[in-house]
Amino acid sequence: MTTTTSYTVCTICDAGCQMRAVAEDGAVTKILPHDSPALARNICYKGTAAPQIHNHPDRLRVPLKRVGARGEDRWEEITYAQAIDEIADRLQAVVDTHGPEAFAVSTSGWNTQTTHGFDRRFMNLLGAPNWISGVSLCAGNTAAVNRLTYGWFPFPDLMNTNCIVLFGHNPRKHSWTPIYNMVEAARARGAKVIVLDPRVSEQAEKADLHLQLRAGTDAAMCLGWLKVIFDEGLYDATFVRDWCVGFDELRARVDEYPLERVEQITGVDRELIAEAARAYATADGGCIPWTPVTDQQISSTSAIRLHSILRAVTGNLDVVGGEMLNGIHPGWRTEADLQMHDAISPEQRAKQLGYSTHPVYTYRTAEMLRPHLQRVWGREWMDQVMGCHMANPSEVFRAMADGDPYPIKAFFALGNNALLSYPNQHQIHRGLMNQDLVVAHEIFMTPTAMLADYVLPGDVFTERPHVADTWGWGNRLTLSEQAVQAPEQASSTFRFWTDLGRRMGFAEHFPWDDLEALLDHRLEPSGRTYASFAASVVMEQAPPEYRKYRKVGFATPSGKVELSSSILGDLGFDPLPYHREAPAPSEQYPYRVFTGVREDPFFQTGQRNIPVLRRRSPSPKLFLNPDDAAGDGLVDGQWARLETPTGAVVAKVAVQSNMLRGHVRVPHGWWYPETRGALPLAGAFVSSDAVLCADGDEFLDAEQGIPHFKGFAGRVVACAPPDHMSTETLEG
Repeated sequence: MTTTTSYTVCTICDAGCQMRAVAEDGAVTKILPHDSPALARNICYKGTAAPQIHNHPDRLRVPLKRVGARGEDRWEEITYAQAIDEIADRLQAVVDTHGPEAFAVSTSGWNTQTTHGFDRRFMNLLGAPNWISGVSLCAGNTAAVNRLTYGWFPFPDLMNTNCIVLFGHNPRKHSWTPIYNMVEAARARGAKVIVLDPRVSEQAEKADLHLQLRAGTDAAMCLGWLKVIFDEGLYDATFVRDWCVGFDELRARVDEYPLERVEQITGVDRELIAEAARAYATADGGCIPWTPVTDQQISSTSAIRLHSILRAVTGNLDVVGGEMLNGIHPGWRTEADLQMHDAISPEQRAKQLGYSTHPVYTYRTAEMLRPHLQRVWGREWMDQVMGCHMANPSEVFRAMADGDPYPIKAFFALGNNALLSYPNQHQIHRGLMNQDLVVAHEIFMTPTAMLADYVLPGDVFTERPHVADTWGWGNRLTLSEQAVQAPEQASSTFRFWTDLGRRMGFAEHFPWDDLEALLDHRLEPSGRTYASFAASVVMEQAPPEYRKYRKVGFATPSGKVELSSSILGDLGFDPLPYHREAPAPSEQYPYRVFTGVREDPFFQTGQRNIPVLRRRSPSPKLFLNPDDAAGDGLVDGQWARLETPTGAVVAKVAVQSNMLRGHVRVPHGWWYPETRGALPLAGAFVSSDAVLCADGDEFLDAEQGIPHFKGFAGRVVACAPPDHMSTETLEG
């Protein structure tokens, strides 16, 4: 028996923890914690389940071509070479008929680890602007919005902070594990933790202050904090005077939100609001880490901007214990450096869906930032967390379904179960059914893959070399070694885009024959190869440099922190942040539903087919306050149907006293792999939260087009267990 141990970066979720993979005779058999005491705790039960995932008997290993009707789930096995040839021919036919803008791609860097920017490289060479990702709803959009204020997406210095503000974010031992460990370490050394969450979450239970605000009111809460900070002189007046623009205008807007009004909007006592604002503003180094909750609201742009404004005016920007503007590792080529954004013409960029209507994370805003990014960061294009040059997903699926404003007729999903990953799932389904070509690149047969014409098996993180760089967010480089070989007919995203690019006439732009050669190219600025890096480095990060803006300013049009955003003003939006109400609950739909919250055993829509993880959460849940459950005649453990004006799902009732009255929480991403062949698309419409959320204009953040996942109207009624699902199937 041959046994090896390698460093690997897990990509089962978005945390990117470095661990050790043990391989025996060509198969990964165990995942071990890091051998550094400082990193050893960054491991969760999703990570330790990697051998069961990577060696699963249902894992895709051979390319498949559809032979039945779309969605019928009938296939024939073909070779990888045949698949690439046929995909290229059919994609070219779509481009010839409808133009390159008729081709859209949805991907996820979390699941594929990286594309090395090759998806955008291929699309930009082709002239196709409609790239989307789940990061449009999670961190990527936050990166784009932060740049409106100070030209970068900062990284929280949790290791040195004295105050942590968690807006709905609930890091736990097995979810966002590194963040959980840093929060716990900060708490142990005396840092205050402030939690704003409708639930009494695990973090809220231990918090110094818990503000149990109504779902979807983050922006109003932040405006209330600023009211206290400005009125009581708790802001950094020198920094505001020297490095901010728009303070007077912002203060006038903040004055529209006295604490009495904020209390009425959020449901939180005004004295508690003021106490929390003072605690953050007076801390010697405080941070507001990124949160997926603020990403997904009808006032998302304003709420994200308000986080960035709070950091700036309180003196917590680019300082010890605050939020660091880390920049780019000087010895590394980022994905943005490889994406070739100059290759796509301005005319084609302007066809990007969302460019005119919801432009904040599209090419339109990126183009406005180009000279300022170049001046400060030395890059005209910088795609932090992959979120700064995207199309709007709702508009893409509308174009796929209805041809409005033009048809999209070819759709590729790589490492992304798109059907369940965006709002208005029925529209997504109509769009996929209306395609001339659908390609899925996956490790398991997901509902999205079942709707494809071709399904290509992907590799996994233990089967490829990589250097992880936090997706351009931080400036840390982390080694990930190849532990075993991928299945013979499987391909990495590097291999897929390289082979398709060469097949479609772009061979000169895809010159690297293997992944290690590409990594050599990415490391070339440091004078290293991947082999020399792997021989000497496990993890490295440049020493911190504080207040870099004193040398180079900020990458904004003014060169300063823009409390009133000139870019938003130029785009025709309100340059100042505001609170906007979502459509209110009614007598017919009395609850505020908030969705998109993950469960510890799963990441997004994955892992429901992994027994060791599924046993921890065997069935979907609807979380209700005991008074609400009693009022509706519901008891813990019974099945119920959650209905909204957009759709309905079924799940088990979970009665919990930590829920705020009038709210229903729905975990994200449920489908039933075990029902493949018994239910259409393996039960993709039975319990998926994506069925519930509308994406009409009245439910969208204006500037980004983000759907309101946090507080839309719904009702709950008792029902029988879903058909074809026995208790043994669901809980075994």
